[in-house]
Amino acid sequence: MMIQRPSLQRMTAADARAMCWLLRQPRAAHRAQLARGISRLGDGPLYVFLALVIWLLDSTDGARFAQAAVIAYGLEVPAFMLLKHLIKRPRPADMDTTLCVFLKPADRFSFPSGHTAAAFVMATLMGVFYPVGASLMLAFATLVGLSRVLLGVHYPSDIAAGALLGAVCALAGVVLVG
Repeated sequence: MMIQRPSLQRMTAADARAMCWLLRQPRAAHRAQLARGISRLGDGPLYVFLALVIWLLDSTDGARFAQAAVIAYGLEVPAFMLLKHLIKRPRPADMDTTLCVFLKPADRFSFPSGHTAAAFVMATLMGVFYPVGASLMLAFATLVGLSRVLLGVHYPSDIAAGALLGAVCALAGVVLVG
């Protein structure tokens, strides 16, 4: 096991208490079924589909939206992968083997949540380009993050970091598109 810095240890301890409380609640397995469906929606193809539809339907801002999305995801994916491999925070079940895990994660490390980062890229872009649809996308992005916690593969702070990373990458994409 990797030795963690004191600040990361404190954050992990608080996260672990939250995880234990959430995943040991009655009906945790039932909630995990719904969470699995939401998490799958956050895998990525939905965002490509949305960007393409917006690009095709909005002759005014659709191309800029799609360009900002390409740039934002081009920043977000390597950034979250780099952070995961620099920080090397173990998944919740790797820290506490009594926790229920309802999904096999794609990699070993949890911080930050890539699913949440990707969802917040799209939610932030919608907020900038299409404020009317922003609240729906923000709710969806929040549910994607929550689903990752309910599935036992991320701590709450992984979700917060993923949300921040996604929003920053989206705003960078908007600035770079101009």
